[in-house]
Amino acid sequence: MTPVRRAAVLLAAAGIATGVSAALLAASASADTPTPSPGAATINKAGTSFITAAGIAAGQPVRVGASTGEYLYWSFNASAGDTHHVAATVSLPSAGRSGGSTWAVEVFDGLRRRQACVAGAQTPVAAANATTVELDCELRQVRSWAEPWSGDPLPGTYYIRLSVTDLPEQDLGLPIEVSLLVGVETDGDTKPEGGDLKAPLVPPVDPGKVLAGEPGVPDPTAAGTEEGDDGWFDWLRWPDLSSRWYWTIGGGILAAVAGVVGFALTRPRPRVN
Repeated sequence: MTPVRRAAVLLAAAGIATGVSAALLAASASADTPTPSPGAATINKAGTSFITAAGIAAGQPVRVGASTGEYLYWSFNASAGDTHHVAATVSLPSAGRSGGSTWAVEVFDGLRRRQACVAGAQTPVAAANATTVELDCELRQVRSWAEPWSGDPLPGTYYIRLSVTDLPEQDLGLPIEVSLLVGVETDGDTKPEGGDLKAPLVPPVDPGKVLAGEPGVPDPTAAGTEEGDDGWFDWLRWPDLSSRWYWTIGGGILAAVAGVVGFALTRPRPRVN
């Protein structure tokens, strides 16, 4: 093989390898980037605390206007086997900024424990002339059970908080626009190490909704229940009193009996002449 042909073969092999590696990188990047679900409605609101967090679903895009310095909260539900990826883009004003800024996206579980991000730019820095800043956080897989001390993610409600952590004070209050999306990948192995969680660690929240009663506690007034439909024998039921009342009543009866017996033993008897 001549040197010219050998060089051409080497160049062709290098070009093929570069093209394959670029294709693999593009495929992995597209697989990692969340995409909106078809037909999903866009959410145009955000909460200002954990209690008022706006509920969203995986694949549901979020677009909301806010001011620099505000804390923005969203919540979503997670099941065992899910791996969530939070991606956010903050559009910054092109004029009026006096310096750079540092942004942060954080995820908390229902017990307000901050969950670690295993990948992504969680606290990027935006230069003074930057028009956008991109934030990323890929969470650990949600487990079906965990040891109490481990802090591993469990099924339930999770909260996203987007905020700016460092910026010049004179830049507070400038208008921004936030785009956010939560992606999810579900693994069929929901019990990687055995065990099961009977119910979510924190049930899905619905701010403003008043619960009718405790879950699992029957309504005494409901028809057909054992306590609410006793018919003619309803008057035989003992009153729903605490044990303190029974002890008080029993003690009163015993005191009355002791008083009668004591009076009978100590009363003066007529003297017989």
